[in-house]
Amino acid sequence: MSNIERLRDTSFGVARDSAPAPLKVAVLLPCYNEEAAIGDVVRGFRAALPAADIYVYDNNSKDRTVERASEAGAIVRRERRQGKGNVVRRMLADVEADIYLMADGDLTYDPLAAPLLIDRLVTGQLDMVVATREGEGLLSRRGHQAGNRMFNTMVGRLFGDGFTDILSGYRVVSRRFAKSFPAASGGFEIETELAIHALDLRLAVEEIPVRYGRRPADSESKLSTYRDGFRILWTIAMMYRAVKPFRFFSAIAAGFAAIAVVLGAPVVATFLETGLVPRLPTAVLAASVMQLATLSLVCGVIVESVSEARREAKRLRYLELRSA
Repeated sequence: MSNIERLRDTSFGVARDSAPAPLKVAVLLPCYNEEAAIGDVVRGFRAALPAADIYVYDNNSKDRTVERASEAGAIVRRERRQGKGNVVRRMLADVEADIYLMADGDLTYDPLAAPLLIDRLVTGQLDMVVATREGEGLLSRRGHQAGNRMFNTMVGRLFGDGFTDILSGYRVVSRRFAKSFPAASGGFEIETELAIHALDLRLAVEEIPVRYGRRPADSESKLSTYRDGFRILWTIAMMYRAVKPFRFFSAIAAGFAAIAVVLGAPVVATFLETGLVPRLPTAVLAASVMQLATLSLVCGVIVESVSEARREAKRLRYLELRSA
């Protein structure tokens, strides 16, 4: 019997005749104006994961998303704070489960891949499995493809390799991950925060390619290429400051030091030749900028210590939670 069949037969337990209780799976679907697709999404996950609890968290929809989700058999809840990040934070806080599967409610992700993602998480004893997107759905907006490649490259360079599709909305996480994740994002940058959190704590993660389809004709994307792209870029910068503060502030210090050298080199050369400082304002400015460089470097050293303490606290919180 395959792992997937074993999981289905035991409702994600280890075996029919074994003592451990079956693993509880929760499917989490954040939604905003997804009337056209949410019913089919819920039914698709119900067919793929018959024993799972399926939650639809409505985010102030103005259409009939709530009615369609209820008709399909989902557990419907609401989050009043607008933004996907706010919804994900609420879902992970409220729902109790051993395994959390997150997907979008727009019918672009294949529900039939869910058992494979969960099977890999369980058998590999992983903390997160991300479904990397492949297929025709990626061709609909070229700007999103270019931005996704850029952000993946940036995260890989700044935080280390581990992901090729950080913005995928289809992923499975363990209870340990879900309950120790300090979600701070309010919008679509939540996926970036999830990836960086895993890289920062060096958690066990993996990616599996999954077909990514097109939205239904009467469903519109809520992602703005430029507005949300800037927010994701800002999130990467701020998390780099929080996770790797010494490198962040050292780069700023190096920039200030370079400016100070450019300003002060002629003044120093003139002083060495004549013993005079004819350009006093330039000398004062160069010295002031060099002081800023020194302060930035000192800030980096101090904040690095704080960051290490925060990392240890997050790691301890992670270890306090039982594994699935």
